[in-house]
Amino acid sequence: MYPSLSDFFREVLGINILLPIQTYGFFVALSFLLGIWMLMKEFKRKESEGIFGTTKKEVVIGKPASITELLMSGIVGFVIGYFLVGAAIEYSEFARNPQNFLTSLNGSPVGGLLAAAVSVFLTWRDKNKEKLPEPKKVIKEIHPHQLAGNILVVAGVFGLLGAKIFHNLEYPDEFMANPWESLISFSGLTFLGGLIVGSAAVFYYLKKYYKLSIIHLLDVLAVIMPLTYAVGRLGCLTAGDGCWGIPNPNPIPDFLAFLPDWMWAYDFPNNIVNDSGQILQNGLWVNAPHEMMAGCNAELWNEHCYKLATPVYPTPLYEFSIMIIGFFALWFTKKRFKTPGLLFGIYLILAGLERFFVEMIRVNSLYNVGGLKFTQAELISTTMAVSGIAVIIIVLRNKKKLQQIKAS
Repeated sequence: MYPSLSDFFREVLGINILLPIQTYGFFVALSFLLGIWMLMKEFKRKESEGIFGTTKKEVVIGKPASITELLMSGIVGFVIGYFLVGAAIEYSEFARNPQNFLTSLNGSPVGGLLAAAVSVFLTWRDKNKEKLPEPKKVIKEIHPHQLAGNILVVAGVFGLLGAKIFHNLEYPDEFMANPWESLISFSGLTFLGGLIVGSAAVFYYLKKYYKLSIIHLLDVLAVIMPLTYAVGRLGCLTAGDGCWGIPNPNPIPDFLAFLPDWMWAYDFPNNIVNDSGQILQNGLWVNAPHEMMAGCNAELWNEHCYKLATPVYPTPLYEFSIMIIGFFALWFTKKRFKTPGLLFGIYLILAGLERFFVEMIRVNSLYNVGGLKFTQAELISTTMAVSGIAVIIIVLRNKKKLQQIKAS
């Protein structure tokens, strides 16, 4: 495992450089960027096919910078400067644990004030260049792919919020024990929750402000979400964040003998969970405690010197493999689906079944409702699969009507 990119460069490439980038955060960020890139490509394709159109917005040009704009620019500049200069001054501490550094509110007030002043000046200057003797209203034509920046912000903010909400719902005892730390910590994120809430927020934003057809937009998201989910799972795998399977002490089956042993059972060395904060689920961790790795340099590995005593199923690898295959299958066949909504229905079934079956060998918290025990992911995945079937049935029944719908 490589908790940070520094660990990867040191162990794999022989380059010793201290970087403040954790592998889990890197892959989550990469999944968002890939999603935005794919979204732009799909929007352009839909527009060229005459399905997505432009949106006309009335905007006022030539106005000087308002007090509110200058104030917001100053606040953003101060926050950036406060943490950026503080991180530069205490780079070693920041690079070793950026989450703790940021949540501790360490920073440079002087750096914040300087950055705020620069930000306010640049905002004033840019608006002043466009200032007219008399501001006027113009009609601006907006293409869907031009919204990528806004979409990235919406997806990032609400994705993080969703990941936090779903994690705290799954582990209420952990949240009640330390609610403040649970809310502000960068750890404790449920990727599926982030994907659901982030996607819903993007969908609402596009639908409300740019009037894109629901069903065409869902088909676009259906092609992109398997890729973003797969890349996010690589972050779980490389960091060893506890999102792994149940203990698997069994030898690899003969029919899988061509695979490396770690693909069947892996002890996740140097994982970020360490020997504390274990996810105790119905006694499972009693059979798979952590143990100290012999000869591990704790300072070099930033205290990540533990591995699982009993290997477990590397479920992030399985999820990545299934969803990346699903992505390519949907990507290369998307043009064959002429009826809007079919792609989305297929995606729901694929994603639901994938997570449901992985849950059978995955460590997770159980809900107990009337004697019925199930995990949060099992509930969500079952709902997704059933909803996918319903979507396909409804779409096929209204095939002719749906094929006449344009997205704007």
